[in-house]
Order: sequence, then structure tokens, then C-alpha cells
Amino acid sequence: MPAPDNQLNFLNYFLSYGVAFVAFSLVGRWYLWPAINHRPPRSALPPLLLYASFRVNGLMFLMTGLVSPQLPKAFAVPTAYGDLTAAVLALIALWPLRAEMRVGVAMVWLFNIVGLLDLVYANIATFRENVDPTYLGTAYYLATLNVPAMVVVHVVIFAYLIRGSARSSLVTSGS
Repeated sequence: MPAPDNQLNFLNYFLSYGVAFVAFSLVGRWYLWPAINHRPPRSALPPLLLYASFRVNGLMFLMTGLVSPQLPKAFAVPTAYGDLTAAVLALIALWPLRAEMRVGVAMVWLFNIVGLLDLVYANIATFRENVDPTYLGTAYYLATLNVPAMVVVHVVIFAYLIRGSARSSLVTSGS
């Protein structure tokens, strides 16, 4: 539990995260989903994967000067490299997806599972490692804006993939 003088920092952090999450959820529901819902994977998913490729920003958790040297390494290292892994998987998934290869959708599934697990881990590690929001430095914006946006992107991609799987299984079973 944070010291009483740090509780306001945590409150501000969670308010920032929460408001951003609600706003991005509305963007996802009102704009992203209607824009991709009826499109084929080749055109629906690449913009979301390209956005996800900017997760290389997570490497800033390893840059002293941008973050406090007091930022726990047990949080910073796996979070940074988890983000990098997700970004690379998003970029790798683009080629077979755009080429309409069967492996394309499987690669999107892989990216989405790994990427969401990374975000879940980072959120849990924030509590487990008692990450004081002031230790985030400029990475505060990454944590309070990009993370909620990326969670929404993952949810939208999962909804799209599940809907597509359900629709294709109905077509397959109905023929």
C-alpha cells in the first residue's frame, strides 16, 4: 500500500487511466467497430496492427532520464520487452494478412493473445511491484493514454476475430 503522501499520485494515475479507458472504449464502440465490422480481414485489421506496432514506445521504461532510476526493473524490463514483442508480432502479421494467406489470421490471433497478456501482466506488475506513478516520468503518458487505447484495440480485434470465426463456422456448418 502506498504511503499516505503518495496516495494522491495513485489516485491521479488511476483517474487518468480510467478516463482514457472510457474515452477510448467509446471511440472503439462508436467509430472503430462500425468501420471494420463488415470488412474483410485484409482491410479491417491492418490499421489496428499498424497502431499496435507503435508499442515499441514501451522501451522507454528502460531509459533512465525518461523514467526514474527507482522504477522497479521487475516491472520495467518485462513490460518493455513484452511491448516490443507485441509490436514485432503486429508487424509480422501484416504481410500474410494483406496477402490473404491463411496464416495471416492465425498471426493476428497470436499477436492479440501475446499483446493482451503483456498488458495484463504490466497492469498486475504495477501493483505487485508498487510502481509509484511519479517513477514513470515521461512514460506516464504511455501508461495512461497508450495502454488504455491498446487494451481497447485488443478487445476490438478479439471481437472481430470471434465474430469472423462464428460467421465462418455457421457458413461451414450450413453448407
